Amino acid sequence: MPETVGTSSPLYQTMLVTLLSITFGIVFFDRNSLGFLMPFVQPQLHLSDTEVGMLSSALSLTWACAAFGIGYVSDKTGSRKGLLIISTLLFSACSFFSGLATSFAILLGARLLMGVAEGGMMPIMQAIVAVEVRPEHRGLAMGVTQNFGSNLLGTFLAPVVLTTIATAYSWRHAFFIAGIPGLVAAVFLWRFVRPPREASAAAHGVQGAQGAQGVAHSGAHGPSALAQGSASRPLLKEVCADRNVVLCALMAIVLVSNFVVCLTFMPLYLTQVRHFSPDVEKWLIAALGLSATVGAFVISALSDRIGRRPLMIVMPIIAVILPLGAMYYPGSAWGLAAIFVVGWGVTGIFPLFMATIPSESVDPHLRATALGICMGTGEILGGVLAPSIAGYAADRMGLQAALWIMFGLTLVGAALALGLRETAPRALARAGRTSPTRPTSPAAR
Repeated sequence: MPETVGTSSPLYQTMLVTLLSITFGIVFFDRNSLGFLMPFVQPQLHLSDTEVGMLSSALSLTWACAAFGIGYVSDKTGSRKGLLIISTLLFSACSFFSGLATSFAILLGARLLMGVAEGGMMPIMQAIVAVEVRPEHRGLAMGVTQNFGSNLLGTFLAPVVLTTIATAYSWRHAFFIAGIPGLVAAVFLWRFVRPPREASAAAHGVQGAQGAQGVAHSGAHGPSALAQGSASRPLLKEVCADRNVVLCALMAIVLVSNFVVCLTFMPLYLTQVRHFSPDVEKWLIAALGLSATVGAFVISALSDRIGRRPLMIVMPIIAVILPLGAMYYPGSAWGLAAIFVVGWGVTGIFPLFMATIPSESVDPHLRATALGICMGTGEILGGVLAPSIAGYAADRMGLQAALWIMFGLTLVGAALALGLRETAPRALARAGRTSPTRPTSPAAR
């Protein structure tokens, strides 16, 4: 039985991507909430910059473990919808627990639990999108799923809404309110998302039914040898044999580090070093969300047309203006907001290295595992280590140390992108290649 990709109606595909994107936006609303509320939380709980970084690292650690573990379980069991609903309910509860924290230890525990609940959601979502959406629209669909809701709700609206609530009432009220939308999202997921068809295919033991794709690279192994290899080799070994997956995982490490360090320490830098008021600071951070929301469409759609690789190289180079502007731009807040919008455009490529390129580089039955590796590696080595290192550096050299770390990370990301091979179907067609899934020879890996 061949894989049934993109055979759902256009209406269902649109509804699915919209609902998954909004749900992930609610996830990021909760995830980012502590960073936006930190100017209120830090003085009340007497937290050092190192402890601020550790709180971000704690969530990233359990997020990473869940991203890999739950992605792997969903591939092995075919259960995707049920895992999504359970995770959505759990992270809503964790937001309430964060609002009850009275010490660093309690807040740390709440963030650890939140990472467990949220980490596996995006690998599952993108695996569903990869099956339900037609390949020629996959880049846009995956970009919208990962970036649109997460940035509209999690980076644009979250700092405005949460800072306003914290100013008027308290940061605890902000956490309580942040947990409510997840309960609504769980109901919508249960009601409107149907189990992906690949689950039924897996139940009939058709992992090796990738005949057409096997022929595309049978020169190296032969179709039968490839099918046997897919069935016998461990999932991890097979996925990590692909060069694109490895490079995307490395890019995830450095660019997730850049992302988490920015959202953890930029609010503190703007209020404590640049001395912007909370009202101005919340709009500067919201500018990041505006940038990423637009990028969810523009960058992802552009990657479908011109290819993934050029954008993966260019966007990290442009991103260096964000930390440099925050430290050295002497003009108005409006000018700084414009710099933030342009510099944060790098988030537009996050769905490419976390989802689109890995999913186009491996066989379909390995997708959630590949996505889990890229997202989980980025979180555990980037999201976990980077904020703690940046917090330690900030305690000793000042908050500007965190911004210099951001500067270096973006340049490393651009260098890694030079080694990627193209996977966009249109770009491959222009180059005369017929298979977007795997390279045509072992040398291309």
